[in-house]
Amino acid sequence: MPEKLTLISFDLCPYVQRSAIVLKEKDVPYERVDIDLADKPDWFLAISPRGKVPVLKVGEHVLFESSPIVEYLDETYPPRLHPADPVKRARHRAWMEIGSAALADIWTLETTRERAAFDRAATALREKFTRIEDELGDGPYFAGEAFSVVDAVFAPAFRYFDVFDKITDLGIFDGLPKVQKWRAALAGRPSVKTAVVADYNDRLRRFLHKQDGVLARMDKAFA
Repeated sequence: MPEKLTLISFDLCPYVQRSAIVLKEKDVPYERVDIDLADKPDWFLAISPRGKVPVLKVGEHVLFESSPIVEYLDETYPPRLHPADPVKRARHRAWMEIGSAALADIWTLETTRERAAFDRAATALREKFTRIEDELGDGPYFAGEAFSVVDAVFAPAFRYFDVFDKITDLGIFDGLPKVQKWRAALAGRPSVKTAVVADYNDRLRRFLHKQDGVLARMDKAFA
């Protein structure tokens, strides 16, 4: 009998979304337990070496960090989302690292109170997506018709802009038609839609305003 899977998460965490997307793509049953990262329970701190989510409990075993979790899921449950070819698989893993770097830029956009840091992050993010534009083919996904782990990594990054775009036009995707097409395809994917709570956008907007950063101060429409 397969071991029970429990995904320990935080409602806004993009790294948790990666695992949730992959689990959904593979139709793997699991339990999801949300915690408050501002008030981490003792049982969580006892099993998470870095005090971060996601954590995946596999029976009595504990996996932590999103990339190893996703790799474990892809190696263990069909269908495989990574390419079979070793070189292509390695390149996909390299692009996953670019996805993590993009999330670091997005974190700065969410939280910084310094306009210069905000502008640097926006520029860095656009540069990353410009490089991706050159990598993309006809789509609709990163590697063409097949959904891959790279898609699961970038979908949570794109999701932020569903909220950001309501606040201001950062111009991140201007002149990048392939990236825009990719973003739209991922937004419509059932696994991506169900990776977050129904009121995710409202929760994210409230989070932005708690930071009282540059982006929140642009958000005149939020009540």
